[in-house]
Amino acid sequence: MARDGIALALHGGASATRDGAYGREIVNMRGVVEAARDSLRAGSSALDTAVNAVAALELSGLYVAGRGAWPNANGEYELDACVMDGSNAMAGAVAAITGIKSPIWAARAVMEKTPHVILSGAGATAFARGRGIETIDDPSHWFVHAGPGQPDADILPIGTVGCVVRDAEGRLAAATSTGGVLRKMAGRLGDSPVPGAGIWADQAVAVCATGQGEYFLRIAAAAQVAYRLRFGGQSLEEALNSALQEIMRLGGIGGMIGVDALGHVSMHFISALMKRAALYSDGRIVAGVDAELM
Repeated sequence: MARDGIALALHGGASATRDGAYGREIVNMRGVVEAARDSLRAGSSALDTAVNAVAALELSGLYVAGRGAWPNANGEYELDACVMDGSNAMAGAVAAITGIKSPIWAARAVMEKTPHVILSGAGATAFARGRGIETIDDPSHWFVHAGPGQPDADILPIGTVGCVVRDAEGRLAAATSTGGVLRKMAGRLGDSPVPGAGIWADQAVAVCATGQGEYFLRIAAAAQVAYRLRFGGQSLEEALNSALQEIMRLGGIGGMIGVDALGHVSMHFISALMKRAALYSDGRIVAGVDAELM
């Protein structure tokens, strides 16, 4: 392990694109990891790094989160996000928020500026506006997928972005953001804004999930990984694989990323692919979408 022990992983979702080309996403993810590495080396905390990385992924419009979200069945853009600080067990989330450019910043504000963990719908939107978080003036010009021409559900069904980080002080954090399932019902919440389901961070491990959120909710997948480490004696890799095998047994698909207190990084998926990148504690950076990482 490198002396500072910094490590991180991020993902851009388990969804496919129509043309099967992922060059832009790979370049983008690698760039986000490089920026996060530089911030960590300069002393940035795990929490700041995770939030900044997810905000960059939201802004890119390349993933089904932030600018890249698809509208729900009513043509509205309802977005979810969550952040967890493993050093103090604090968490904040927004669900079905509308009109906000960066849901992850709204989630962090919930964590730091309210006594609550999750705000949803109109309440979340009003809170974010009240905190001065940047708003969307015209959805038709902000969202990449505004207007007609939605894909078939079997081409781009799901998508999330997430980041897990271990900083130089050994602190862990996780952050995630999503536009949810394609053509979801209005008001639908998946696993991403729910601590323990799509995200978890404590003093031992940080985890983020992507995939069919209902399955991750049903088994408390992210917390299950943490408890497998804490109470079951499993390694990070074993715990991620075990949770995903349970998802598969139920008929779901997706993937998970994690980093533990020792700086070990693990990224696994049971879908056709998972867009992902990582900084290992030895300084290596990798990025890819299928079994091979570059």
